Amino acid sequence: MNMENLEKICALCPGVSVQRHVGMDKYTTLRVGGPADAMAEPENEADLCALLSAAEETGTPVLLMGNGSNLLVRDGGIRGLVIRLGKNFSAIEDRPDGLYAQAGALLSALSRAALDRSLTGLEFAQGIPGTVGGGVYMNAGAYGGELGRLIVSARVWDCAAIREIPGEDMAFAYRSSLAMEKGWTVLGARFRLEKGDPAAISALMRELAARRKDKQPLEYPSAGSFFKRPTGHFAGALIEQAGLKGLTSGGAQVSEKHAGFLINVGGATAGDFLTLMAQVQSAVWEKFGVNLEPEVRIVGEDA
Repeated sequence: MNMENLEKICALCPGVSVQRHVGMDKYTTLRVGGPADAMAEPENEADLCALLSAAEETGTPVLLMGNGSNLLVRDGGIRGLVIRLGKNFSAIEDRPDGLYAQAGALLSALSRAALDRSLTGLEFAQGIPGTVGGGVYMNAGAYGGELGRLIVSARVWDCAAIREIPGEDMAFAYRSSLAMEKGWTVLGARFRLEKGDPAAISALMRELAARRKDKQPLEYPSAGSFFKRPTGHFAGALIEQAGLKGLTSGGAQVSEKHAGFLINVGGATAGDFLTLMAQVQSAVWEKFGVNLEPEVRIVGEDA
């Protein structure tokens, strides 16, 4: 990244602290990734929009991220500015027309906030490790639920202004949305939830947590389901039927517990995951003629 541009961004956004040469392995759930040129963590919408405008003005590439739970950063790292929305951008508020959450709020925290208010609908989200922003951007889901079905409106930055987009206009589909299509930044979202029995809500959350613990390799760093669900199939089942459970490349492994998860069993690099991904894709294509597309976002440069 051009240091002159970085200095200009800092001058245009004096209220935002910017770190330089930040190792991305500390900020992704896969625990891999080379250094980013710079990282900023804005605390409010004004600072976030100022950063985005300053980056555009200086021609600086931007990667927006939340919890890093669906992100594979290559070993050479990221040229440009990483904007991370985390605990400083994670307010959850009651609104007359629904529960509002900022983009940096964890989905688990949002699910818990709904329980605290005896609101049902978000039980499925309690075990998703991502944030509201990423969840809205990719229409995250699990156990038959999807965020897009619950959204009254999404608050976005469209590269020029802040807009409120009605949920029905967000073009939510499997792991996609209008925000993804347009490259918009999700600032937050309002959720339409129904009143429910807190005991029943809590029981369902415990049941789903137990199912996750039983079936998913939660003890290892991962990005969750590594591949999208191909039409008419389940990625994990295809990988298992191809005999790939336990397949290893360096420190990356196809989980023996759930073949849809690629896990870091220790000391993995992004290169290990990319090699393993390619091996899995090749084997599944050769055996079943099905192309597995990664669900995880792959960003950055090779070492």
